[in-house]
Amino acid sequence: MIYDYIIIGTGVAGLNAARLIPKNKRVLILCKMSTWNCNTFWAQGGIATAVDETDIPSHIKDTLIAGVDHNDKKAVELLSEKSIKAIKNLIDAGMKFDKNENGELCFTKEAAHSRNRILHADGDATGRIMHLFLLEHCEHEIVTESVVCDLLIKDDICYGVQYFISETEQKIAYAHNTILASGGVGSIYRYHTNSTANAGEIQGIIAEKNLPLKDMEMMQFHPTVVKGTTFARKPLLSEALRGEGAHIVDENNYRFLFDYHEDGELAPRDVVSRSIFDYHKKTGLGIYLSFETFEKKAFKKRFPNIYANLKDLGYDLPFERVPISPAFHYSMGGIQTSLDAKVKGMKNLYAIGEVACTGVHGANRLASNSLLEGLVFSQIAVEDSLKNDFKIEKEYYDKKIINYVRNKEIDKNIKDNLREIMWTHASIVRDPENLKKSLETIEEYLKMGVGRLLYLRLLTAKSILSSALERKKSLGAHYIKEN
Repeated sequence: MIYDYIIIGTGVAGLNAARLIPKNKRVLILCKMSTWNCNTFWAQGGIATAVDETDIPSHIKDTLIAGVDHNDKKAVELLSEKSIKAIKNLIDAGMKFDKNENGELCFTKEAAHSRNRILHADGDATGRIMHLFLLEHCEHEIVTESVVCDLLIKDDICYGVQYFISETEQKIAYAHNTILASGGVGSIYRYHTNSTANAGEIQGIIAEKNLPLKDMEMMQFHPTVVKGTTFARKPLLSEALRGEGAHIVDENNYRFLFDYHEDGELAPRDVVSRSIFDYHKKTGLGIYLSFETFEKKAFKKRFPNIYANLKDLGYDLPFERVPISPAFHYSMGGIQTSLDAKVKGMKNLYAIGEVACTGVHGANRLASNSLLEGLVFSQIAVEDSLKNDFKIEKEYYDKKIINYVRNKEIDKNIKDNLREIMWTHASIVRDPENLKKSLETIEEYLKMGVGRLLYLRLLTAKSILSSALERKKSLGAHYIKEN
């Protein structure tokens, strides 16, 4: 059987694409772990949108400023111009965003936005509520615990995918259209806020196929992550907290961010993360998020999940400060796509969401534009594929399954070393000499006969390090250490 679509990933981008594909189409959705183990599910912050037609120019401007004008302006315009209808389409389908006392959509503000334009659901669980909503509206087959290990590509056509269904067993599935929506690369960093499923294997396949990756050095580090926990995925303290009055302070309660930027806590994420990194290095003082401006009842109502999660960790909010540090959060770079969401150079292969580099985010993503990007570009991908109605001819592709070995004994130590290398040398502040040494280490690992999944992660790490070395000057989230 040939599917009409294969979708890789069950975050906002993949599930919204599935929602928009007609029910009479044959669709296979491959999910690496369980359906909830994705970045969308963990997204506390809201979804940005132009409030109305008059707000579109301002939303575009804010996105370009945050991205240091490294953005693709046409992609940014597309994102904002389509945002209002994309949100309306979701609401008309039954998605419920938070409303104010008058029953109107409640727009809030976050860092680097010039006005209130962020929608939330269940206070601080926007991603989770959207994810559950999209799952409930998914009419197509989802196969969990299916790990894609290859794309079937020949002559600029993607014929389908090869994927693991167990440690040793693999399958091939064919499709007229393949949509990559597998997310970012967080798990190749030691400290991150991402789902553990996000390890960059798909980006590695793209590199292996010599298809274009773009801006791979542009990695965003979230400034406010709870420090001191033992979890692989670090608990995030949403941007919305600072947007509504939380302060970043040192152990003496000094708001030092204003020494670095006039907007203090509301400066772009890269500025706030670097400032925390620099201030702590210079002073040795602990860094905290303070909630002293909040009243308890209002805090619990606005941020119920953060309140509950921090209570489980032993904090009484808003009365106690919480120790914080930056951690990896989001990939601005990824698989290079055109404005129709197609992978550059391909006829029927699409990439949407964080796995893609649409050019929307430039050198630094504007807060809460990520869920919107997944929503808008999934719609664009589905509309383009339905219009083109591309059909593969399966007989032109060799059906043989490559016998990949999923994991090997040597993988664990190398995987741990990879995460440490990326955090130490390819994170908030970068040194060219260390980047070069790290790249040499990755090249050696690639020669060691590691398992297929680690091999793909290493290819992605190689792309990040190579891109970082190629960019000679600091730009946005890519910050080079001055000697």
